[in-house]
Amino acid sequence: MSSRTNTPAVDTPTLDKVASLAGVSRATASRAINGGSRVSPEALAAVQQAVRTLGYSPNRAARALVTRRTDSVALVVPEPNERVFTDPFFSDWLRGVSAALDPTDLQLVLLLARPGDEGARTMRYLSNRHVDGALVISHHRNDGLTEEIADMGLPCVFGGRPWSGAERISYVDVDNRAGGRIAAEALIERGCQKIATVAGPTDMTAAEDRLAGWRDALRHAGLPDDRLVHGDFTVESGAHATAELLASHPDVDGIFAASDLMATGALSVLTARGLGVPDDVAVVGYDDLGVAERTEPPLTTIRQSATEMARRATELLLEQLARGTTAPIKHEILSPELIRRASA
Repeated sequence: MSSRTNTPAVDTPTLDKVASLAGVSRATASRAINGGSRVSPEALAAVQQAVRTLGYSPNRAARALVTRRTDSVALVVPEPNERVFTDPFFSDWLRGVSAALDPTDLQLVLLLARPGDEGARTMRYLSNRHVDGALVISHHRNDGLTEEIADMGLPCVFGGRPWSGAERISYVDVDNRAGGRIAAEALIERGCQKIATVAGPTDMTAAEDRLAGWRDALRHAGLPDDRLVHGDFTVESGAHATAELLASHPDVDGIFAASDLMATGALSVLTARGLGVPDDVAVVGYDDLGVAERTEPPLTTIRQSATEMARRATELLLEQLARGTTAPIKHEILSPELIRRASA
């Protein structure tokens, strides 16, 4: 003889039950749940109360068919995996975006989009509206992202000023030219006369703006600005560039590295050559994302808040999603700040 345990049936809330409790038709309840279009304020309030009372959660797939919304946004990063997972700039951006999305039901999708087939797949993914909007960071001169995303009409905000088409795309940036100038002025105020720079890649606006600011300060002080080698924002490139600078300009007494990771590489080469920092060569970096506090000596640097940039860019994207085509194009510029430590 077998025994059976009777499990009570679960009274699953449905759209029909929401409509019945709210005293409206099923169609009205559906419209109220999926955006509230063509629903009176009274009916909308009644449906919202019924949803709360019953604990109703709409089916995401069914809702997407009605609203044409995916409830997700993309963070597009046209960089190789190894760079994204080793540079603190990207982790700070992820933290900032996640914090801004926390009060919403939106999910974050990370898209690593290098040129070629991978980039083409990313563009197809965006153009097919698998996400409701996109944030784009670490973009390059020839990646074509600004024009392609603007043409497809996808809500989008860039982290950093794009090379072209800025009038069609909202962006949040730091005043990188001012940051480069402030860094060079800190070295000049210290008494450095033979100031070099490890500049960033020539296909990124942030790097070119920081280089322009460095040149502004040196020219204003009547100092030469020919001590220059480019890196790619990595530790290794900073070390290689510094070695090249010392080979061609052994009298260098100050270095502005356009990222803290490149400054870290510069410090390693200076130490290996027996040059004291800051007594022989003073060093200023750029970012202040945690790396600068751990170098030896601790690094004087220009602070740019990547987390704040990410938070503000996400807020602009949420505004676009809420307002649709009526949302204005916005360009917001944050101010850099000199953080003095032992390296300068």
